[in-house]
Amino acid sequence: MRAIGFREPGEPDVLEVVELPDPTPGDGEVVIRVHAAAVNPTDTARRSGFAGPSKQPPPYVPGMDAAGILEEIGPGVQTDLSVGDRVMAIVLPRGSHGAYAEKVAVPADSVVAAPRDTSHAEASTLPMNGLTARRSLDMLGLEPGSTLVVTGAAGAMGGYAVQLAKADGLFVIADAAEKDETLVSDLGADVVLRRGEGFAERVRERYPDGADAAIDAALLLDAVAPAVKDGGTIITLRGQEGTPERDVVFRPVFVAEYATEHEKLDTLRRQAEDGTVTLRVAEVLPKEQAPEAHRRLDAGGVRGRLVLEF
Repeated sequence: MRAIGFREPGEPDVLEVVELPDPTPGDGEVVIRVHAAAVNPTDTARRSGFAGPSKQPPPYVPGMDAAGILEEIGPGVQTDLSVGDRVMAIVLPRGSHGAYAEKVAVPADSVVAAPRDTSHAEASTLPMNGLTARRSLDMLGLEPGSTLVVTGAAGAMGGYAVQLAKADGLFVIADAAEKDETLVSDLGADVVLRRGEGFAERVRERYPDGADAAIDAALLLDAVAPAVKDGGTIITLRGQEGTPERDVVFRPVFVAEYATEHEKLDTLRRQAEDGTVTLRVAEVLPKEQAPEAHRRLDAGGVRGRLVLEF
């Protein structure tokens, strides 16, 4: 099968088409014929070497989101799905195992039906980012009516955090550039404040005691801390942590902890079907244009997800 991988970390042009053996499902696994793989910041970080050296031999295949057709069910799998069903999955890359491939074998618990009336590209934008947002909110455990700051709200994960927080009954204060204010408001944020320098101070002007917590999808770290009340919690991405002060706690979220939380993923599927969450595709590109997709994501400003077609 063909996949998109790299042999040494580097700039986007290290990505190339590689030939790999077709995967076979192990115990508890299924094989998906991938038709779409979303491009995420975790992918660009892995390609650039941010994740550190791998113990696996090259080529290294990125990709944490896959959507396509269920092709094979392995031994020991109990599922309501059937071969030929449209599905989506979260993939935890390791070595040449990643979602940027024509086929991928994953635990059955990492796979659910794709939301009805969606394309493969749309379905591929939900698993990893949706589960990251869900895990973040579950870590916070806020009561309905609590106040939550979301930075990076116009992005894919930040947008899901806004919508899922509203579904949980939270009051959401989100940041946005001027051009994204309508988008973030339409996602359901109760208050939209200008992003950038001074954002935390703008939160305090409106809410002098500060918000109960924050999901820092923009990785502002220390810069967002003043927006949170004493003793509050800030969820961060990519293992990043800020400097604790006023008993404010920084807690990194790791989506791998929810990779086999089948019911959580299936709930996201239902929420996509009923309109609670919005699936946003920026553009679909052929797999051979993976370097271009990574360049565009690295440059910033992408709204929704770039998706590779396989």
